[in-house]
Amino acid sequence: MKSAKKMKIETVAVKTALEPNAMYLSFADVVHDNTEDVSEIPVFLDIEKIITIARKTHADAIHPGYGFLAENAYFAQKCHENRIIFIGPSPDAIYKMGNKTIARRIALAGGIPMAMGSEGNIGNEEEAVAIADKIGYPVIIKAASGGGGRGMRIVRKAEEMEKMFAIASKEAEKAFNDPSVFIEKYIENPKHIEFQILGDTKGNMIHLGERECSIQRKHQKLLEEAPSCALDDELRNKMGKIAVQIAKAVNYYSAGTVEFLLDSDRNFYFMEMNTRIQVEHPVTEIITGIDLIEQQIRIANGEALKYNQEDIKLNGWAIECRINAEDVQAGFAPDPGKIESLSLPSDSNVRIDTGIQAGSAIVASFDSMIAKLIVKGTDRKDAIKNCKIALDKVWIKGTKTTLPFFRMLVRNQKFTDGDFTTAFIEKDLDKFYFNSEYEEMLAAWLATKLFIEENFRNEVVNTSVEDGKEMSPWLLNKRINQF
Repeated sequence: MKSAKKMKIETVAVKTALEPNAMYLSFADVVHDNTEDVSEIPVFLDIEKIITIARKTHADAIHPGYGFLAENAYFAQKCHENRIIFIGPSPDAIYKMGNKTIARRIALAGGIPMAMGSEGNIGNEEEAVAIADKIGYPVIIKAASGGGGRGMRIVRKAEEMEKMFAIASKEAEKAFNDPSVFIEKYIENPKHIEFQILGDTKGNMIHLGERECSIQRKHQKLLEEAPSCALDDELRNKMGKIAVQIAKAVNYYSAGTVEFLLDSDRNFYFMEMNTRIQVEHPVTEIITGIDLIEQQIRIANGEALKYNQEDIKLNGWAIECRINAEDVQAGFAPDPGKIESLSLPSDSNVRIDTGIQAGSAIVASFDSMIAKLIVKGTDRKDAIKNCKIALDKVWIKGTKTTLPFFRMLVRNQKFTDGDFTTAFIEKDLDKFYFNSEYEEMLAAWLATKLFIEENFRNEVVNTSVEDGKEMSPWLLNKRINQF
């Protein structure tokens, strides 16, 4: 909505029963009231309702964000059929790149580096075992229509296959309404590197450099940065050209992301393509100075890219922390609730992307994200320093958040040295949160105070009972308060 307003384009927002006072409503020019709809399927997942609302409000375009419908080929096709511009790639490109087995075939046909695996979907655990025996353990089972870590399971020996195959397939069906899975060689302890690409409808295609996404837990990204300290200019150019090649193979246009795994020997392997804008796109915007949402809108409007590859310069460093309503000490479990108060920094080195304000509710039906804290610096060391300062200025009351994790992370030596992989959280961290010495001192003082008060209360009660004169509650509290 901010990008559209800058471009003098009016926007429509949908008001829901779950979030009738959502912050985003104040940014829209038109608000469609959908609060009477209390059906089990949220309106943001209901294609027919979204199309109907767009037609009622005379909207001529829909931006799908980065939710489930952003990579739904049927939704994109329905927009076209109703003469509504879908601000994203073609339905054909979404389908081909959204189905991981089709994407693998396209990549293999183009000679793109790939991890060994099945040529297509696998029908049962017996077939999976046969492939795993051929390529060697460990292997990873992945949802064919999936992403975001859902429908993925690592298998280290044949005895685990039956169980893991069933779990991955059921999870894929629940998340994507498609139980299909495939299998590939699992690369131990890689870096997760992704390239942002932009293409127009005229056949022009560029990349905007890479993002480092290795700080993740159970395949869910927590922190991203751009660029990556694992790449030099030679490797960046090589991987960037491959990313563009993959996108061109499906006549891609709009913004997209090509994801790779990078092993310890600097060999890289195509993993998947996300046919949408990414949660972490702001770090690329910071170092390139390009508004990716504006570019998406212009491309959807039929405009040609105004950038050539040689125009793209990476300036400085940017880090994004995903501040989610999650209890870090409980294994990052979601912690929905009401945001009673919050304070966010407004420094020149900080950008905050959020749809939350004091009084907002984090509901279980939607994503647990509260805000994205994006911090820039002249280089990585400077960005980490600025990130540490910014994190210490963020205060949120009402729900547990991932802030303690990030405060710990930016003080971790291996992280600051750039010595980490996707296995960093599981293998290299003793704890997932940070306690300052002042917090520990305060906790110790409060515990001591509580212990003394409780013992004093017991002593007073016991003494009064022994004297045969039971003290009244009023007098008991008075004695304790005097103490």
